[in-house]
Amino acid sequence: MNYQVHTFGCKVNTYDTGLIQKNLSQHKISSLEPKLDPRIHVLNTCAVTAEATKEAVRLIRKLKIKDPFCTIVVTGCAAQVDTGAFADLPGADLVVANSHKGLLPQIIEQYFKGEVKEKVFKSNIFRKDDLEMGGGEERSHTRSFLKIQDGCNSFCTYCIIPFARGKSRSIPVHDLIIRINELYEQGVREVVLTGVHIGDYEDRVGDKKLKLEDLVERILMGTRIPRFRLSSLEPIEVTDRLLDLYQDSRMCPHFHMSIQSANTEVLEGMKRNYNQAQVIESLVKISERVSGAFVGMDVIVGFPSESEAQFEDTYAVLAETPWTRLHVFPYSERPGTKAALMTGAIHGSERARRGQKLRELSLHRYQSQALQQIGKIKDVLVLKATAKGLTQGLSRDYWPVEISGVNELASLAGQEIKLEIKNYFQNPQKLEGHLQATPLGQGKVLTHDAN
Repeated sequence: MNYQVHTFGCKVNTYDTGLIQKNLSQHKISSLEPKLDPRIHVLNTCAVTAEATKEAVRLIRKLKIKDPFCTIVVTGCAAQVDTGAFADLPGADLVVANSHKGLLPQIIEQYFKGEVKEKVFKSNIFRKDDLEMGGGEERSHTRSFLKIQDGCNSFCTYCIIPFARGKSRSIPVHDLIIRINELYEQGVREVVLTGVHIGDYEDRVGDKKLKLEDLVERILMGTRIPRFRLSSLEPIEVTDRLLDLYQDSRMCPHFHMSIQSANTEVLEGMKRNYNQAQVIESLVKISERVSGAFVGMDVIVGFPSESEAQFEDTYAVLAETPWTRLHVFPYSERPGTKAALMTGAIHGSERARRGQKLRELSLHRYQSQALQQIGKIKDVLVLKATAKGLTQGLSRDYWPVEISGVNELASLAGQEIKLEIKNYFQNPQKLEGHLQATPLGQGKVLTHDAN
């Protein structure tokens, strides 16, 4: 029985998809045959917005129209918090919430044996203490996401995720180092440390309480992976000690900042635990301490009661602070959150206008910094070929690169090579790389188009 996993949402879900694939592949009912139409579809869903759940529902209907006899299994965050949307949907055959995601292969096997009487498998997510390990590698990918933490204790007013993933809990440092060394032996050369809120990472060794900085330090000491990235951080989590660790070349100069707003009053309404001054301080510190860092940021516009003056305050701060790219999200009411009950809703058209204004600011900033990359030599991890015959790569400072004029490129997938950046194309927003030297750690010289 062949299967396909459909991944929605964040990098933690990408990790979980890798684990789902690994677990299913080890089960006799679930061998993957890529050339065949899959008979089992596993939807690893997202619940960050109501629209994310609707997207999964639409895919289920589409899959059932194409193949009425396929089996559809819904798991992930939406299965946990929007269970009824799938339990009452004829096209969904099984609903396996996050609380039961680790049992997915066994539940599917029992389903095909006729031993399953119920459709929904779900329990209280806040009683879940375990964190499934061993995921992160999606087929055909040359990088690996590594979940170091799951769940969240913040309960921001706009966010449903604590109810989808439970309380914050972390994987021990020792286990993570073992896993990273396994990935290195498998040929992985970049690991992204991810979680729902990695700033909450915590472990205890003897009497010592370990935090995120301790984990990063011990990983750098105990592994050989040449490239590491961190997923989302909040401003107060960008500590001087963490920035000191970025002096190690193995820490890719790339930050993803979850700021959501740069106005103190709006941040208070969101129940974020920092203010405007701390947003500014974190961005300035990154710029001063980590040379050439790529900084992406999440920003929400149109949060309930966000005034025009408050929005313009956020805009003014962002216009004057150092960063590279914004990921702008017009506020979307999420049933089950406190913000959905707040008064002072901003009209949809106004949310769209504010979002467009920030996106224009982001585009101009990104284009300006992209043009500054031309002529630079970058260490680029070779990823995969595109439909147009080009090969994609990712620089350490997170610039996507299309590599052209290179022979023997297929053999370089998963390797890091030095490239000279030759051009910038506005659409798609990628840099064109031209091979400048031999792959790192390789003795042979590769030929390239001298033109």
